[in-house]
Amino acid sequence: MSTRLGLFGGTFDPIHLAHLRMAEAFATELELDQVKLIPAGQPYHRQQQPGASPQQRLEMVTLAIANHPQLSVDDREIKRPHAAYTIDTLTEIRQAIGQEAELWFLIGSDSLATLHTWQRWQELLTLANLAIAMRPGFNPQRLAPPVQQLWQQRQVADFSNRSTSGTIRPLVLPAIEMSASNIRQRLAQQDSVETLIPATVLSYIRQHGLYQTI
Repeated sequence: MSTRLGLFGGTFDPIHLAHLRMAEAFATELELDQVKLIPAGQPYHRQQQPGASPQQRLEMVTLAIANHPQLSVDDREIKRPHAAYTIDTLTEIRQAIGQEAELWFLIGSDSLATLHTWQRWQELLTLANLAIAMRPGFNPQRLAPPVQQLWQQRQVADFSNRSTSGTIRPLVLPAIEMSASNIRQRLAQQDSVETLIPATVLSYIRQHGLYQTI
């Protein structure tokens, strides 16, 4: 059987328990061998810069996944000296794992709505399958016409004919009730966050004095 690999990118500023639940549900629902968490280096689409440095966010992800054998961390976007585009990351990973491996890239349905603004977005499905974490209120009729066409043509409902790339599958993943921005705010206000982020990550945050201001 060929490898089944999932990719889960994000700013992870900081990584929290809902991220871990989503990564594990992603692995379970798609029967993946491994999920790589990919912290963004310079998130070009985000107006406000991350509160922690790229290296600190990478270290927090590494701490968070220590007891999750199906999860690993990929530092390629952190190491990139320029803005990291998804198409570059997928190209590099596809070259590394070969053409026979099944590759899935996880995005939210809100990101799907802006897919047509991504760098060389038409090429994404030549490299990987797209797994869509559905958000409440998603309406495919509101997608931009080229993305709506892709959604209609490439969507698969089951895995009777699994493919290494080229398909789109909506996933029923646990909703993320918490947000990193809310956690940063709580940390700045010295509110309790023990139930929201892994203990090792909280210890790291306190050790490095992160998120003390909003």
